[in-house]
Amino acid sequence: MNESRHTRTAYAQKDTHKRRLALAVTGAAAALALTAAGLAGVPASAASNSAVAADSGTAMPFTGQPTDNGSSTSPGSGSATPGTGDGSTQEDATPASTKESTGVVLIDTRLGYENAEAAGTGMVLSQDGLILTNNHVISGSTKIAVTVATTGKPYEASVVGSDSTKDVAVLKLKDASNLQPATLDDDSVSVGDDVTAVGNSEGGGHLQAADGSVTDLGASVTTTAQATEDSETLNDMIEVQADIVSGDSGGALLDDEGEVVGMNTAASSGAPVVTGYAIPIETALTTAESIIDGQQTSTNTLGYPAFLGIGVGQSDDSGQQGQSGQQGQYGSDANGRYGQSGASSQTDGAVVAGVYEDTPAAEAGLTAGDTITAIGSTQITDGTALSEAIAEHKPGDTVPLTWTDADGQSHTSNVTLTEGPAA
Repeated sequence: MNESRHTRTAYAQKDTHKRRLALAVTGAAAALALTAAGLAGVPASAASNSAVAADSGTAMPFTGQPTDNGSSTSPGSGSATPGTGDGSTQEDATPASTKESTGVVLIDTRLGYENAEAAGTGMVLSQDGLILTNNHVISGSTKIAVTVATTGKPYEASVVGSDSTKDVAVLKLKDASNLQPATLDDDSVSVGDDVTAVGNSEGGGHLQAADGSVTDLGASVTTTAQATEDSETLNDMIEVQADIVSGDSGGALLDDEGEVVGMNTAASSGAPVVTGYAIPIETALTTAESIIDGQQTSTNTLGYPAFLGIGVGQSDDSGQQGQSGQQGQYGSDANGRYGQSGASSQTDGAVVAGVYEDTPAAEAGLTAGDTITAIGSTQITDGTALSEAIAEHKPGDTVPLTWTDADGQSHTSNVTLTEGPAA
C-alpha cells in the first residue's frame, strides 16, 4: 500500500482543516469525485483535478467527515428536507436513543501531516475494543480518538488494518474491556424494509438517528479516478432513502429490530430526498475478519504502512516533475504518489518537493530539490516507483537510500523507515 493514502478526500479551509468527500451521480451508478475548497497543503495540480464531473451535476458527499461551512452541498443534520414535488418528504434525523446507540462509537482523527482533522463513526465488534469502520474515516490519520456513545468514555485507538478497495478498517481501543458490542443481524434485508441510520452526523460529537427504508439491493458506487487515485467500485451496496449526512460513515444501519444490517458509507446531496448507501454487514465483516486474523492480501494494509517522510513534485504537461507540492504540506502524500505521469522527465528519479520534520528523510539530510534514484537495489524512475518500493517494506526496516542533490552530487544513506499515517 502507499505510504500515505488520501483516497476520496478534499479539504475545506477554516480555523482548522476538515476533510470532505463528494460523490457525483452518473446514471445508475454513483461516481466519486473531490470538491476543491481552498486546498491547503495540496498542490494546485491536485486541486485542479478536484471538480465534480457528472452529467447530472448532482454532488454527493461521502459521509466520513464533517461539513464545516454553510456552503456545502451536504444537508445539515436535523435540517428540514423539502418535498420531492410529488408530495413525499423525508424525515429529519433525531437524537439516537440509548438502544440505537448501543455498540456505536464516535471517531475523531488527527491528520498530523496535513494539519487537518476529521470525524466519523464506528461499531464495537468485541468487548476488548475491536472497532469496525470505513477506511476513508481513518485514512491519513496520525492519531485516532474513539468515544463510546452510551458511556461517554474516551479511548485511544490504533489501526489493526484497512482495505481501501473494500472501504473497511478495523481499530483496536487501548485498555478497553467489557464493552457492549453492536447486535448484528442474522436475517437478510429486503427492499421496502424499514431501517434507521445511526451516526456522528456532521461530526457533531453526538449520535443522530435517521429513519428510512431500503430502496435497492446490489447497488454500485464507483469512485472516479482522481489525481493520484485509481477508480474503485463498491458493489452490492444497500441503497436506502434516509437522511444520512457527512460524519455518519462507519455507523450502523439498523433494521426494525435494532440489529445492524449494514455500515453507512455514502449519501446523496443536492436533491430533495437523500439517498444513502451502506455496505452489507456480512460483507464488511468478511473483510474485517481477514484483517483481524492477520491475513495479508493484495489490497489490504495490516497495521500502519512504512513511511519515509517526503513530498514529491508532480509532473507538468511536458512530463518533467514540478515543485508544486512545496507549498503547505508538500502535497497530500508524503511518499511520492505525486510522481510523474506520462512522459519521463529528463532526470530519472523522484524529485523531492519537501521533507517533513522529524522523519527518516529529514534525519538522512534530504532537502527539497533532491532526486531519489534508488532504494536498495531498486532503481527509482519516478514518484510512483518510489511509492511502490516503500510499500514493499515495513516500519522499522532499514534500507539504503540513494539520491542526487541540486548540484548533481550523489549521496547514499541507510534510513530506518518509520510508521506512517493510516493507509
